[in-house]
Amino acid sequence: MYIIFMVINMKNWVIKMIKKYQEATSTKNPTCKYHPSCSNYAIDAYKNYNIFYASLLSLWRIIRCNPFSRGGYDPIPKFKKNHIQPNQIPKGHKHEKSD
Repeated sequence: MYIIFMVINMKNWVIKMIKKYQEATSTKNPTCKYHPSCSNYAIDAYKNYNIFYASLLSLWRIIRCNPFSRGGYDPIPKFKKNHIQPNQIPKGHKHEKSD
């Protein structure tokens, strides 16, 4: 239980540090090619994923944010849902298609 509390605290600390960075650079001209900006992307990642995956996503985004990238809309990835194939429909489940 203590480890979970530490991880949550660490995530909150990282988010606070990113927000301090945003405040410190708010007077400068924004140069991020992506939407949301790299710092907002990182905050979204830390709010939605564990600290290790969020750190990996944030680092990968920073690496991609370079003069040679196109930029554009790039939100954090969503969890992939397990799609049920027609041959995997559980027994007893009524299929909408009528024969």
